[in-house]
Amino acid sequence: MSTGMDKVAANTPENPAPANSYSPGESENGMTLFEHLGELRKRLLIILAGLAVGVIVSFAFADRLIQFMAQPIGGLANLQSIEITENVGVFMRVSLLGGFILAFPLILYEIIAFVVPGLKSSERKWVFLSIPLLFLMFVGGVAFTYLVMLPAAVPFLVSFLGVTTVPRLSNYFNFVTNLMFWVGIIFETPLVFFILAKLHIVTAGMLLKGWRFAVIISAGVAALITPTVDPVNMALFMTPMLGLYLLSVLMAVFAR
Repeated sequence: MSTGMDKVAANTPENPAPANSYSPGESENGMTLFEHLGELRKRLLIILAGLAVGVIVSFAFADRLIQFMAQPIGGLANLQSIEITENVGVFMRVSLLGGFILAFPLILYEIIAFVVPGLKSSERKWVFLSIPLLFLMFVGGVAFTYLVMLPAAVPFLVSFLGVTTVPRLSNYFNFVTNLMFWVGIIFETPLVFFILAKLHIVTAGMLLKGWRFAVIISAGVAALITPTVDPVNMALFMTPMLGLYLLSVLMAVFAR
């Protein structure tokens, strides 16, 4: 029969109590806060290096990319440059977008690699397998912007009120690059919700119940991204957003 003294003796220096799985300053995967910050710094440096390489590579075809992106307005001849540094600024902006697209798979990998240590092995598989699909969906959003949204929006904007507009080079490319970037990001939402459903963070029921918030958020994002808040341009942007939200609900169903 054990006594109280036996229990005390069991926790003496000669018989230490079992250690906890992690200490107060340590995460469940054995890394301290400073180690997490060091890991985050390393990932960010890799992302910045990859983005820099992508931008440098984009310099080689930025001229052709600028001409290609100017087609929805009828070519560069229908644009005007006013400031002396405007052409260089547009060249750098387009190169930055091209560099981001080239580096996007690396950016996704580094973000996911920072997050997955806290996931189960089965969950890590789904997250890593999503990288190529996330990249393709981003590119699909960029293509949708160029092939569908710009041909519909640009003629309406430049001839609004019956007054023909000759846009500035920088204004046009700011509009186009912003639209391409954000639509590309938004096109990834179905796959993101699929992953979140796989991780048991969201469910299809939760998404269906939140459809009113989805409409409000879509309207807010459309108002921020589109250059005007007229119903035509907002509907042009909101329609694919709401369609992607419905697709997200279906993806969440399949994830279960």
